Amino acid sequence: MGAPSSSPPIARDPTEPAATLLRELETSSTGLTSSEARRRLDAYGPNELVRRRGADWPRQLAAQFTHPLALLLAAAAVLAQLAGMTVLTIAIVAVIVLNAALAFWQERQAVHALEALREYLPPQATVLRDGRSVSVDATTVVPGDVLLLQEGDRISADARLLSGALECDTSALTGESQTVLRSADASPVPGSLTAQPDLVFSGTSATGGDATAAVFATGMQTEIGRIAALSDQVSTEQSPLQLQVRRVAWLIALIAVGVGIAFVPLGTAVAGLPLRDAVIFAIGLLVANVPEGLLPTITLALAAGVRQLARRGALVKRLGGVETLGATDVICTDKTGTLTLNRMRVVDRWTPDAAGSDAEPKLLRAAATCTTADLDAETGDPTELALLAAARDGGVDLAVATGARRQLFHFDPTRRLMTTVDARADELWATTKGAPEEVLDRCTRIGDRPLDERQRARARAVDEQLAARGLRVLGIAERRLDRLPGRNDRDDSERGLTFLGLIAMIDPPRPEVADAVAKCHRAGIKIHVVTGDQGLTAANVAGQVGIGGAGIRIVGAEEFAALGDAELTTLLRGPEELVFARSSPEAKLRIADALRHDGHVVAMTGDGVNDAPALRRADIGVAMGRSGTEVAREAATVVLTDDDFSTIVAAVEEGRRVYSNIRKFILYIFAHAPAEVLPFLVFALSGGAVPLPLTAVQILAIDLGTETLPALALGREPVEEGTMERPPRRHGAQVIDRALLVRAWGVLGLTSAILVLGGFFFALWRAGWTPGAATDAGSALHDGYLQATSMSFLGIVACQLGTALAARAERTSLRSVGLLGNRLLLWGIAFELVVAAAVVWLPPLQEVFSTRPPDLSTLALLPAFPVVVWGVDELYRWNLRRREAR
Repeated sequence: MGAPSSSPPIARDPTEPAATLLRELETSSTGLTSSEARRRLDAYGPNELVRRRGADWPRQLAAQFTHPLALLLAAAAVLAQLAGMTVLTIAIVAVIVLNAALAFWQERQAVHALEALREYLPPQATVLRDGRSVSVDATTVVPGDVLLLQEGDRISADARLLSGALECDTSALTGESQTVLRSADASPVPGSLTAQPDLVFSGTSATGGDATAAVFATGMQTEIGRIAALSDQVSTEQSPLQLQVRRVAWLIALIAVGVGIAFVPLGTAVAGLPLRDAVIFAIGLLVANVPEGLLPTITLALAAGVRQLARRGALVKRLGGVETLGATDVICTDKTGTLTLNRMRVVDRWTPDAAGSDAEPKLLRAAATCTTADLDAETGDPTELALLAAARDGGVDLAVATGARRQLFHFDPTRRLMTTVDARADELWATTKGAPEEVLDRCTRIGDRPLDERQRARARAVDEQLAARGLRVLGIAERRLDRLPGRNDRDDSERGLTFLGLIAMIDPPRPEVADAVAKCHRAGIKIHVVTGDQGLTAANVAGQVGIGGAGIRIVGAEEFAALGDAELTTLLRGPEELVFARSSPEAKLRIADALRHDGHVVAMTGDGVNDAPALRRADIGVAMGRSGTEVAREAATVVLTDDDFSTIVAAVEEGRRVYSNIRKFILYIFAHAPAEVLPFLVFALSGGAVPLPLTAVQILAIDLGTETLPALALGREPVEEGTMERPPRRHGAQVIDRALLVRAWGVLGLTSAILVLGGFFFALWRAGWTPGAATDAGSALHDGYLQATSMSFLGIVACQLGTALAARAERTSLRSVGLLGNRLLLWGIAFELVVAAAVVWLPPLQEVFSTRPPDLSTLALLPAFPVVVWGVDELYRWNLRRREAR
């Protein structure tokens, strides 16, 4: 080892010759001394992942209370307190606090992604210190340490192999489903650092072999640390609905405040009111314009959507994610476990003609023999489980085939072979499986004849044909032995073999995915496959499920790296669906960014550590619940409990349903605003000759009392027919648009306002009122005035019933939807009627809300109100359908 330096050594290029790397790291193949390791630990810091951004929870928490709707609710609470309604004030404050707490909890989930990454680092590592093997805390591993790695180890740092070879499971880091060979003797290859055959990485595991390796990166400098940094830097953006609600809330606030302020000079100059009375009535106008129930109703409707999706196998971690799902127009999906079953299956086998008539039974028996998996317990390598299943289905007695093991030579990544020695009918037989070219090189016979070059060439050609179909191919061979080999006799056991044939397998597509893909296409959703696997395999699976069609374009890692941002956008903007193979974390981020910047709403699926940054960057990150890593699950918005692509499609359908229903209950909530505002204008424009038809307290009773349950019930409307036959809604389309406001205020609202004012004047007329007559407390008409305001209150409630029924359909008639199709709405209407009756007829509430029961002749008008409101809107929708038909 070189002399200690004053500054930490740096490995400029871990792929350079081992001698050069060791020199730059100021270490040797015998490792560091304990004192040097301690010095480097002080210089580099612990080998752990750290959060670079400071704690931002105070800002996140404060943001929940400064949301425009939260501020409007706070204003409503203040106004309620000014009106002497302490109970309503407490209720509104509770709504503010509950909404803020829920939203804050949802945002804090992103922090856990980094915590989950830490779980991939092992607690202990074996290193060479002072020339001998010692076990140390993995956080104390430093650059220059020499790791001792063997089968079953989790790797604690990024390192360069110095000797030996390993088979590594890198799926959590790279997304590649098959294990990869890492060898100290391998030469660098073009591509990313993770593709280099002589490097191993923190967070991955060794599934076979043994090796020594020099550590060149620890902590946040490792590949997994780089991913942690990307995840930490990627912020979670608000959903389209959240952004729209925020904009609309500010608009409503400006309107409410503007109308309230405008009323003060109007009330004093035109109506001749004292300044104090004008201010009080301005407050009433402000209350009438604030939709107090909008924020809790949206929150509860989204929560109901979350529960519905959970029953369908999709756990949504952020409420706004439900609505975003409905706007999705591009899905970037992984392959393994999402489109496929994540379960290998033998789909083809080939035996040479010269192998004899019983060649296939021999092939299957040998394949089952050369395994260490347990099919009954479903434990072991997925490839071996597939071989055992194929052998069992082919009539092989697995107990006989696997029950006489005498010697085992584990899979050797350098040889790319595995061999077992078993007793069979008082004879010893060596059975070998592995890469076809390696098996063929060690074979000398086929059946009872020599293996000539023509037959070798034929076998190699078949191997290439099977591999071109995206299949994993294994060669199988055997040999009778004269004696039981020792542990060092592997070379002798793996020579002079008799070639039995080839077995090809694949992770097959899920049977339901093809229908789900077709449903996406009908809904106008494009699907790209973004995977860490090789292109041919991914393209084969994509073609089987209907993605991209025949000849789908494959974009490999090198081609992708050469694409500029503009070229990538142009590629993605084309009509074709694509396969992005060997994708890195940065590649997935670039794809998500390019699509989003081009105006798309993107759902990105993933299951590995490497997917975490893209899952957070996409509009909707979808992680696998069964096969996925905890890191991916923490970073995602949606977790699929069944790892099934078709569940994503079901989630999109549910998102569309939720968005449509949000528009329905917003229509319902907005529709009674004219009926609440117009009475104030009549009062003001009459110069006070007409008494105020509705009080601020009664408005609060409507906004936070009678309307809430029907609005929530509209959020549970069943999905409308043809929802998934329509294209995704236009990017940037407003949830509250001109058409909704015209229908809410110009049709339903105006009709309701006319009916409510009519009922108010009828009740006053029945009481003997004439314009300008006194109605205040102590006057002869005061009781009649209270009956009239109660009629206004009941009139709005009655109009709400008609609005609720009309809001169930956006274009179609109520008859096509069905009157009884939403039983929750019927229960909500019943609750609304009970609350309204209690406010008007119960003496304690009469004093609180200033109400008195109208006489029967006045009440007889109410049943017509919902019918008229519904009928006018039915005519409006009929006219819309007629115009669209033209």
